[in-house]
Amino acid sequence: MEHRSENQTAGCCAPTARRSTETIAPTAREGGGRPPGSLAPLPGGTFLMGDESPWAYPGDGEGPCHEVTVDSFAIDKYAVTNAGFAAFADATGYRTDAERYGWSFVFAGLLPKDTPPTRSVVGAPWWRQVEGADWRHPFGPDSGVDDILDHPVVHVSWDDAQAFCAWSGTRLPTEAEWEYAARAGSTDPFPWGPDLDPGGEHRMNVFHGRFPRTEPGAHLGTMPVDAFAANDFGLHNVTGNVWEWCADWFSPGYYRHSPSRNPAGPTRGAGRVMRGGSYLCHLSYCRRYRVSARQGSEPVSSTGNLGFRVAKD
Repeated sequence: MEHRSENQTAGCCAPTARRSTETIAPTAREGGGRPPGSLAPLPGGTFLMGDESPWAYPGDGEGPCHEVTVDSFAIDKYAVTNAGFAAFADATGYRTDAERYGWSFVFAGLLPKDTPPTRSVVGAPWWRQVEGADWRHPFGPDSGVDDILDHPVVHVSWDDAQAFCAWSGTRLPTEAEWEYAARAGSTDPFPWGPDLDPGGEHRMNVFHGRFPRTEPGAHLGTMPVDAFAANDFGLHNVTGNVWEWCADWFSPGYYRHSPSRNPAGPTRGAGRVMRGGSYLCHLSYCRRYRVSARQGSEPVSSTGNLGFRVAKD
């Protein structure tokens, strides 16, 4: 039997689902899928990882800044879409953690007005535990993804992302690979430079308003994975839109002793790394929509602002 305990927040950006950690046999068959045709080969190189500027959150372990070298690898230009995840689920019969547990976290501002009363998260009441919410039903059992097949899949746990990778012959990027690819040579907080909205132009999908209230007419929620211009490596939406799972265990103190070549994270931990921020990031609430920002969440957690992109050796 599966058990749920009291929900608590893991940082301010995504709640942690305190779900059972008992082992359940995976339902997906390994192999059979094809890697995405949008993998961008990167030559590898050396870059300055982390941030110690006023933008950074020291408690997240964004510093110290340190030089890192990564070997060549390939990474998808886009986050995995609803269409891509549907191909996997339909081919294998895979059921995500949210489907098996029967619920996931949805931002309250995206719920229909006739949604039944739902549990909120202590300290973050804008997060609601919605029965029947999962990747196929992102806002609850009466919603669907037919009209947003080109949007990033959400409500997927780290374990779900791993299952997709096993099927498609890919893997999750390491945290260092992710930041190297997201920076694309930039040393600034954003792939395009130091300013959030240069010249007043929006460059990513983030929150508009004073969180948790949106500006009238402002877009709220995910956007297509190819929205906004790509960075210099050809990757889209590495900041904003949805958080993205990485392979590593999360530790705020890891940068103080991490290796300088191909760091792969601690050997153990309570959460896995998420990168990039989401459509809920805003200066009035959270400035983690930057290439160096990092957080961790339990591998079985799922929310409406958390997805992934894949990599390959």
